[in-house]
Amino acid sequence: MNQEKETKLVIITGMSGAGKTVAVQSFEDLGYYCVDNLPPALLPKFLELMKDASNTIQKVALVMDLRGREFFDSLYKALDAISHTPWIQSHILFLDAADETLVTRYKETRRSHPLAVGGLPLNGIHQERIIIDELRGRSQRIIDTSNLKPRDLREKILQLYKEEKQEVFSVHFVSFGFKYGIPIDADLVFDVRFLPNPHYVSALQPLTGLNQEVSSYVFKWTDTQLFTDKLNDLFRFMFPQYKKEGKSQLVIAIGCTGGQHRSVALAEYFSKQFNDDYITHVSHRDIEKRKAKSS
Repeated sequence: MNQEKETKLVIITGMSGAGKTVAVQSFEDLGYYCVDNLPPALLPKFLELMKDASNTIQKVALVMDLRGREFFDSLYKALDAISHTPWIQSHILFLDAADETLVTRYKETRRSHPLAVGGLPLNGIHQERIIIDELRGRSQRIIDTSNLKPRDLREKILQLYKEEKQEVFSVHFVSFGFKYGIPIDADLVFDVRFLPNPHYVSALQPLTGLNQEVSSYVFKWTDTQLFTDKLNDLFRFMFPQYKKEGKSQLVIAIGCTGGQHRSVALAEYFSKQFNDDYITHVSHRDIEKRKAKSS
C-alpha cells in the first residue's frame, strides 16, 4: 500500500495508577483516535485496519494496560513488527510513579491492584515492575507522575505532543430558547430575555437572528451594547483561566424565549468577537423549532 502520510502511533503504557486514563484523555483533546486497554495480541489486527485504503486516521493513541505476562509477550512481538513498518511512526510513552505514590492512590480510590486482588497493593506493584521492566527500557519517553496532579500531567502531555500552532482549547456558543429547556451540556448560561424582543415587530417576527434586519434591531439598543461590552470583558478574563485549568472546550449557552432572534444574534456576535484568539464554534439549537411546529 502506498501511504502518502505516516501514521503516528503512540502506545501509552506504564504502572497501574500512574495516570494512563488522564493521558489518553489528553491525546483525545489533541485529535488522536484513542483506544483504551487494547489487548496487545490484537495490535497486529488493529494495524491491518489502519492500513486500509479508506482509512484517513493519521494519529492514533493506544493504551496497553497490564493484564498478564503473556499479554506483554504479544506486545513485544508486535513492537518488533512495527519497527519494520515504514508508514508507522511509533512512539512509546511510559508513565511511572514512586511505589509510595501508587500505594496512596490505590488507597484513595479503594481499588485493588490487578496483580494483587485481595492482597497488598505494594506486592502487586513490585510484581508489575518486574513484568514491564523491558517495556520501560524500550520507551522513547518516560514521565514520572509522582508529583504531578492530573491537571499537570495533562498540560505536560499537551505541550510535549501537540503539533506546532495546534490549539486545543475551543469555545462553543449555543443559542437556545428557554421554552424548550436549558442545554444540558452548557458550562455557562446567559439569559438575554431582558433585551427588546424582535418577535413583537411584525416585519421581524418571521425572521431569525441570522438576518441582518433582526441583528441590527437587537444591537441598536443601549442595553444590548452595555451588556455585550460587560460580557466581552468577562470572557476575556475567563477564557484564559479555563484554558489554564486544562479545559479543552467551553460551552456557552445564550438563551431568549424561543431561541429565534436575540440569542441567535448574540451567539453569532460573540463567536466572531473571539475567533481571532480562539477556535470558536456557533450553533443554534432551537432556530428551526418554530418551523417544525407550524408545518
